[in-house]
Amino acid sequence: MSEQQNGCAPSDCAGCEHADSCSSRPVDFREPANPFSHINKVIAVVSGKGGVGKSMVTASLARIMREQGFSVGILDADITGPSIPKMYGIHESAKGSDEGIFPCEAKDGTRIMSVNLLLEHEDDPVIWRGPVIAGVVKQFWTDVMWGELDYLFVDMPPGTGDVPLTVFQSLPVDGVVIVTSPQDLVQMIVKKAYNMAYTMNIPVIGIVENYSYLECPDCGKKISVFGESHIDEIAEELGLPVLGKMPIDPKLAEVVESERFYEMDNQYLAGAVNKL
Repeated sequence: MSEQQNGCAPSDCAGCEHADSCSSRPVDFREPANPFSHINKVIAVVSGKGGVGKSMVTASLARIMREQGFSVGILDADITGPSIPKMYGIHESAKGSDEGIFPCEAKDGTRIMSVNLLLEHEDDPVIWRGPVIAGVVKQFWTDVMWGELDYLFVDMPPGTGDVPLTVFQSLPVDGVVIVTSPQDLVQMIVKKAYNMAYTMNIPVIGIVENYSYLECPDCGKKISVFGESHIDEIAEELGLPVLGKMPIDPKLAEVVESERFYEMDNQYLAGAVNKL
């Protein structure tokens, strides 16, 4: 219960009947969704560092739930490095009305909003300071008319800076999925993302390991290109499930490059269906 919910200002708390709850409960900073948005679950996909394939995992989870028959959207919160629209072959500009902004729709029905859909040219750089970027992400929640969605996946920028903080405070995030890779720094990186979610009181659904291995096309042997995986041990230590281990798969790269991710069937993450 926030101060606003109690109906009292901070200066009134000392002598009012709500004093105990006012002093011990955090203020609710969540922003109201657009009146034309009705979203059942918000899932944020995070990582402690860049270059681990977070957008690939976000789009894969969205595709899996879309194939299950759910209505799905992707909020591309990686403002300075957006990639979701191109993966789905979307190059048109988003349109708006007096009530808000319409998300663009991919060929599989996935609704997408990204800064690339608002720029004059999609390859224009976004040279904005942190508060402006955070404000745009917030507007993707308050101003976009998402309609009826079972799942909204938020593709977060790497790290624990302005945008992740804005998303965790402003959106009703139901859980996060942590994306990592099998490298020496993985334990520290996973724990950074885990600890931020824990600090913000947001449940961690599980971990996805990307670039887990390369399968030899001739003999089928799994080659650990980036070193042996330790994700199972880390997941056990944190009490989290491993939702999947994604290999370096040329087929995944091909659908991204050909902008046909709406056709992708990523069975490496099939185990995530019952966790989301």
